[in-house]
Amino acid sequence: MKGIKGRLTIMNFLEFAVWGSYLTSMGGYLAQVGLQEYIGWFYAVQGIVSLFMPALIGIIADRFMSAHKVLSLCHLIAGLSMLGVGAYAFSSPDALSFPILFGIYTLSVAFFMPTIGLSNSVAYSALNGAGLDTIKHFPSIRIFGTIGFICAMLLVDFLGFQHNPGQFYTSGVIGLILSLYALSLPACPVSKGPKTGSFIDTFGLRAFALFKQKKMAVFFIFSMLLGVSLQITNGFANPFITAFGNVAEYADTFGAQHANALISLSQVSETLCILLIPFFLKRFGIKIVMLIAMLGWVLRFGLFGLGNPGDGVWMFILSMIVYGVAFDFFNVSGSLYVDKETDSSIRSSAQGLFMIMTNGIGATIGTLGAQEVINHFVYSQTDVLAQLDGWSTSWLIFAAYALVVAVLFAIIFKYKHQPEKLQR
Repeated sequence: MKGIKGRLTIMNFLEFAVWGSYLTSMGGYLAQVGLQEYIGWFYAVQGIVSLFMPALIGIIADRFMSAHKVLSLCHLIAGLSMLGVGAYAFSSPDALSFPILFGIYTLSVAFFMPTIGLSNSVAYSALNGAGLDTIKHFPSIRIFGTIGFICAMLLVDFLGFQHNPGQFYTSGVIGLILSLYALSLPACPVSKGPKTGSFIDTFGLRAFALFKQKKMAVFFIFSMLLGVSLQITNGFANPFITAFGNVAEYADTFGAQHANALISLSQVSETLCILLIPFFLKRFGIKIVMLIAMLGWVLRFGLFGLGNPGDGVWMFILSMIVYGVAFDFFNVSGSLYVDKETDSSIRSSAQGLFMIMTNGIGATIGTLGAQEVINHFVYSQTDVLAQLDGWSTSWLIFAAYALVVAVLFAIIFKYKHQPEKLQR
């Protein structure tokens, strides 16, 4: 177990580098090849497969095969599929078929999304095996996942891949490297006991009983409503900022030429804002922290709607900085709230439910809904300036939505802050 923290750090770096290679740039590529009306589907499918694939793969890792081997196998299938996406895209640059491209991509995503949870399981198991406190040591390991994401974004940008299939090759190659590397990690225990768990227990459905509690029902519903915002900028920020390159005034600006590098500031902010969460939760409680996140999304979208990569680039930069608060204060704080408010017997299932409501249902509805808005206001236009006006309108609509959710949450969600509960 010597050097286990360093080995797990490498695993996390590669895990999120796989995702960062294409997540923020794929929308820009799809817009370049004429599939702009389908961008939402490529991001929504992440939420769709997350409703069932992590549970299915988790059963295999819990009962039949060590998690590090399942992690390796999933990355092998996902990596080869992503290379297939790149190969098809390169072979038919002028005649891409949405069903074919989307089908191969979906296969890759279906096996990648479970690896996020699997990598956590491998890390927790290895740290426990080494006698290390997971709460103390895992955050410093996990932060390198975000660093890996940022490095992959910048690599794709400066290699000139953000608007061509090279981003998929990059992701696929990193995935195959991680597939091999995962085999070197410590084995995780596999349950050899009788498989007597009910369907409800196996798939974590018992946590849905939390909806009987008004407080938790309101929290989960608003988590879904806020989850609508999660993937919108991942899918549409790159094609939006890149679109300014079609206007002479902005064509040579750094942002229009290197949208991915500009967007990477969001992930830098995300990394730093994690450190603020303990203080804000202890000082203000979950309701205020969630409201701060909601107002963060209002600013995230609103600043996009008002800014440009020229004299208004400061608004883009501020939007990237605000993203860290909007994302972390919602996802991380929400997860901690669920942990503190649920019984230990269903705590893991409750976390799964939180993910289903946010990254599953909410994010899926959000990306598909955003696609319809953008199709109407942007891609229905043929004039470049009219498209930019449409982008501005779309972002302001998203900001208005986030504001309405924030106001309703402030009125409906009842919560009495008890700092002592955060200590248990």
